[in-house]
Amino acid sequence: MITAVLIIATSSISSGSATGETAKTQVPGVYSFRLGEFTITALSDGTVSQDLNQVLTNANSAEVEQLLHRNFLTNPVEASINTFLIDTGDKQVLIDTGVGQLLGGQGGKLQLSLEAAGYTPDEIDMILLTHIHSDHSGGLVENGQLMFPTATVYVGKPDVDLWLDPANAERLPLDRRYFDEAVTTVKPYLDAGKLEMFSGETTILPGITALPTPGHTPGHSFYVVESGGESIEFCGDILHFGSIQFPNPEITVAYDVDANAAAEQRARQFSRLAESRRLIATAHLPFPGVGHIRAEDQGYAWVPVDYRWRD
Repeated sequence: MITAVLIIATSSISSGSATGETAKTQVPGVYSFRLGEFTITALSDGTVSQDLNQVLTNANSAEVEQLLHRNFLTNPVEASINTFLIDTGDKQVLIDTGVGQLLGGQGGKLQLSLEAAGYTPDEIDMILLTHIHSDHSGGLVENGQLMFPTATVYVGKPDVDLWLDPANAERLPLDRRYFDEAVTTVKPYLDAGKLEMFSGETTILPGITALPTPGHTPGHSFYVVESGGESIEFCGDILHFGSIQFPNPEITVAYDVDANAAAEQRARQFSRLAESRRLIATAHLPFPGVGHIRAEDQGYAWVPVDYRWRD
């Protein structure tokens, strides 16, 4: 989850000219690679600025400053919103949908990136949500219209039970807007008979398996994709800030529904993924957010994949 309160507009880049040349707008973010018989395409929904003083929990400010300095960063930091398309040849499967219109004009660039990749919303057969938070499910609906009218949405049942039950908004100490945003973006697919829920490890398609990883939200899930002897895991919000949470996985964020469970889940998954050397795709690390986790000192480090652009 990323919230609009923490946004600073960053929609263009400077030309670097001393003559005041007009700033140049970024092009859509698209990066494709093969995984066995599948094509995986990372699609950028844009970036947003995050004030770590407001977002981090269970954190020591001195440690945070030291880690930022080590990584040549200053607060606030920029967070990517990454989505991913799996083209199996028969099906077009989208992992998360970005934030849509829910961050006040920031993010919401998935449709531009999807078009640049050569796909249309009507071609998407399935949408796999890692969880229900605005920066993952917000792009489902814009201006009251289903943005992916032919797609069926899959999500962990515990998230639907939490966010679409109005009684929980009154009973639990969670920001009411999370519930309102879920009603705006997810419920229309439920009402249209286009929402499928799963509990436990579930095969979605041959080669695509949902792996529940509760903590950040109760229905948070990874998606494990395998083809031709190769594999990747789509990890959602197992972490938000690599410079901070790789060296210290115990640091949590205000967006965690259960911070203790989120930290425990992160430690468990980091250890497993580092040992297995599994390729992973992340929601909020710098685009395209694809790489490996390596054990380092008392924590972990991120190793991005080599950029490749050739036939």
